[in-house]
Amino acid sequence: MDNTNWNTVSQFVLLGISTHPEEQIPLFLLFLLMYTINLSGNFAIIMLIISSPRLHTPMYIFLSNLALADICFTSTTVSKMLQNIFSSTKTISYMGCLAQTYFFICFAAMENFLLAVMAYDKYVAICRPLRYPTILTKVLCAQMVVTCHVLSHLHALLHTLLMGRLIFCADSRIPHFFCDLYPLMKISCTSTHLNTLMIHTEGVIVTNAALAFILVSYACIISAVLSIPSAKGKWRVFSTCGSHLTVMAIFYGTLIWVYLRPLSSYSVAKGRIVSVLYTVVTPMLNPFIYSLRNGDVQGAFRKQMRRISVSFFG
Repeated sequence: MDNTNWNTVSQFVLLGISTHPEEQIPLFLLFLLMYTINLSGNFAIIMLIISSPRLHTPMYIFLSNLALADICFTSTTVSKMLQNIFSSTKTISYMGCLAQTYFFICFAAMENFLLAVMAYDKYVAICRPLRYPTILTKVLCAQMVVTCHVLSHLHALLHTLLMGRLIFCADSRIPHFFCDLYPLMKISCTSTHLNTLMIHTEGVIVTNAALAFILVSYACIISAVLSIPSAKGKWRVFSTCGSHLTVMAIFYGTLIWVYLRPLSSYSVAKGRIVSVLYTVVTPMLNPFIYSLRNGDVQGAFRKQMRRISVSFFG
């Protein structure tokens, strides 16, 4: 294939979740609602943690970073999707598509690493409670957060550069609502062998290493909890881990289903639906999952509400 064909594709067409006109308004309202809940919920978590000295602990530092990653993660895809729903062209520029791919991968990886770091925080808090302040110091927390950011950007840069080397011919229609790896590779008219190889090697290592770390941490936690004689004590500890396990199950379950499979078996229709789960639904639910059963967050929220009430009503 002549490489000059690359110049014929200066933009892509994002076909979206549905091409049926009668579904556009309900989809717009649904995703606008979920996006609004995502932004307001995660911003609330961040502001609550910043304004409450009681929440200036490693666990909530990691949680605030997760909330920020969720905001950026969803904004990378949903904002453009909402714009395109009523657009007659539904286009995104070539460089805009690569930028969206980069930031999507980056913030997905960020969530991946932060979930692993939060599992380690749970492990130390439950299995090494007396040494918690000396193990998870402010310096170590800062180093862990910075490492998550650096690794996420390097991971995203690798796959975006590999995507940039592909050539796209006449058909520039992407049957998806954002520039995801597999839908882009599906419409490329050059070999995607290297891209697929890196997803199934480096991508698998990044995802599985974090997942293995989480599973080992929780194996140690479960072992420690089973040694607690009181059934009430066991339930109390397990309930504090439930939110993290719920988020982890949804995030990794959908991520593995989409990416850790051969490109030939990838279904665009199913991929779109599953992508909604980890790009929109999970980030929207995270603030509620982490706060509804968290006494510290609820206490800080009530305190902030009383402070606001006094400020407005005297």
